[in-house]
Amino acid sequence: MKRVNVVAKVVEKNESRQVNSKYKDETYTVADFIIADNTGSIKLTLWNEQIDQVEVNNTVKIDNGYVTSFRGEIQLNVGKYGTLSVE
Repeated sequence: MKRVNVVAKVVEKNESRQVNSKYKDETYTVADFIIADNTGSIKLTLWNEQIDQVEVNNTVKIDNGYVTSFRGEIQLNVGKYGTLSVE
């Protein structure tokens, strides 16, 4: 699902971890968050500098994000063309 717009509260922040790129000789930092609103909750995956912008109890707004299934779990991503803002 593409072009997803969401405003939700951060209810959980997991530890960040390092992952190696399949395509470049680079290492990235990734962290998973759980966000929720009155319709439900979803895992939000953030990368690199996005991680430090978000804390538990923040309200985040994601414009033009996308939803994927990774290892059988639905997750929301900001992606290259999406934007993340903390309200």
